[in-house]
Amino acid sequence: MKFTAIALLSIFGAASAGTPQLSISVRDGNFDGIDGLDPTLKWEASSSTGDVDLTYGVEAAARPTTDFASLPRSIWGKASTNISGWGVSARADLDCDGFNSADIEVNADNEENDMSVKMVASAGGEFSVKSVEATKGMDMDGARLTVTPRLNLEDDDKDVVVTYNNGDTDVKLTASADNQEVEISHSTGDTDIKLTASIESQELTISQKIDDTNRVAPTINNSGEFSVEYERTLG
Repeated sequence: MKFTAIALLSIFGAASAGTPQLSISVRDGNFDGIDGLDPTLKWEASSSTGDVDLTYGVEAAARPTTDFASLPRSIWGKASTNISGWGVSARADLDCDGFNSADIEVNADNEENDMSVKMVASAGGEFSVKSVEATKGMDMDGARLTVTPRLNLEDDDKDVVVTYNNGDTDVKLTASADNQEVEISHSTGDTDIKLTASIESQELTISQKIDDTNRVAPTINNSGEFSVEYERTLG
C-alpha cells in the first residue's frame, strides 16, 4: 500500500485545528506528465502548557510512496516563556534524512536592559554548541549603538560587531584578531553613499536617483575596477 503526506498530516490534524497548506512547484529537469510537479504540504499548530507557549510544524512531500519515512522534509518545534524578565525561546529542527540529530537555536531577550543572547547548537550522539553571541544596545540622543561579541566554536573564530545608526548614517565595524572591516552608508536627498573598507580592499558606491523611475550606481574599488549598475522601475 502506498502512503502520501496527506495521510501523515491527517494524523496530526486530528489533534489540532491547524490546516495543512498545499503548494506545488516545478522540478528542474525533463519529466513526463505530472512527474515534473513537486507538491508539498505544510502544517503548523500551537498550544500552551502553563507559562510555556509551544509551536510546531512539519513540511512533507505529497507524493505516493511506500517509503513512509521519506515523506517529511522538515519537522520543527519551538518553546517560548519568560524567566525573570528574559524572554527565552528554544527551537529544534529535526534532521529528516536520518532522524538522528537536530539543529537547536536558543534566544534570550531582555527589553529592560536592552540585551539579547543567541546560541546555536546541535544534538544527536552528543550535544555540541556551534556558536554563541550576545548583543548590548544603547540609545544615545536619537542614535542607536549596538555591540555584539561573537564566538564560533566550530571554526574557533572570535570577533566583535559594532553598529551605529543616527537616521541618515549607518556604520558597521567588524573586528577580529586577524581582520577589521568597516561599512559606512549615508543617505542625503536622492543620493546614497556606501563605503566598505578593510586592510586588503576598499570599495565605494554612489547611488544617484535620476527621477522617479531611474537610478544609476557607479562602483569603484582600490584595484581600479569600475562598474555601473542601472535600475529602472517599470509600470
